Amino acid sequence: MSTSEPAASRPPEDRATPDRLLHARTGTDVSPEDLVLASGKDLTPHNLEWAKRKLAAEGPTALEKLLP
Repeated sequence: MSTSEPAASRPPEDRATPDRLLHARTGTDVSPEDLVLASGKDLTPHNLEWAKRKLAAEGPTALEKLLP
């Protein structure tokens, strides 16, 4: 086996990521750009307007709804 990491220190492949590691919120404001990028869309004027409307309606939780 030619791995640089010992087998004992690697997490099992079937282990789920803990919920506390999945959330992206860092206590900072969510920008429309953040929302567009998290949705997988390109940064276009149309998509930025969509993100502004979504943030106005849902607040920062709009980002949490897009991310696992």
